Amino acid sequence: MARMVDVVEQPAHLAGSDPGPRRGSFPIMAEYQNIFTQVQVKGPGDWGMDNANNMMEERVGGIGNFPILGWFGNAQLGPIYLGYAGVISIFAGAWAFLIIGLNMLAQVDWSIVQFLRQGFWLALEPPSPEYGLRIPPLQDGGWYMIASFFLLISVWAWWWRTYSLAVEHKMGKHIAWAFLAAIWLFMVLGFFRPLLMGSWSEMVPYGIFPHLDWTTAFSIRYGNLYYNPFHALSIAFLYGSALL
Repeated sequence: MARMVDVVEQPAHLAGSDPGPRRGSFPIMAEYQNIFTQVQVKGPGDWGMDNANNMMEERVGGIGNFPILGWFGNAQLGPIYLGYAGVISIFAGAWAFLIIGLNMLAQVDWSIVQFLRQGFWLALEPPSPEYGLRIPPLQDGGWYMIASFFLLISVWAWWWRTYSLAVEHKMGKHIAWAFLAAIWLFMVLGFFRPLLMGSWSEMVPYGIFPHLDWTTAFSIRYGNLYYNPFHALSIAFLYGSALL
């Protein structure tokens, strides 16, 4: 089990001859993290940056310290700041997720067992080709279009949250630009390409195996999608934006 070691701030004259960077009259203690940390250092909670002195009003909850999280990284969880863009993103994303999930559940006659059993093969399909760019009935792609609308709002709202926080904290925008590269792939396959081809049926289905089948069919018709350099860059930045 990991051991917790409490750390308290001490005056600079007790911290050694070279206390390093200071915050007021106290030295700033560096964070210690490892792949698997057996000895965890627990000090005062870090509330993060608040350059405009207004983020505390919108932060959710306080600060929690969880030793299990400390085994793999920072044991502190919180405070959580969403802002208006984060709230919009989560609300819209939840609606998209709910619409997709309920449509899949309806396909197996509302059986939870069959939903779990066939989950990898279930899909919410785009409208049929005969509708072109018109609004289709709910049961023939209409729910798909509604879910896509909410998903589009969710993704762009989260990007705006990422960018605006970087601006407010005077940080680099590299995570926002990396995320934008992944959004570009999402927009090309799910909006620009179907719009130019004149049919919403060209959009990507929502489902684990069905969207992979769509990728295979796309590659057979137009050339291997995985050889497309823009696809490669988008995937690299998609994962990279979570790591940077």
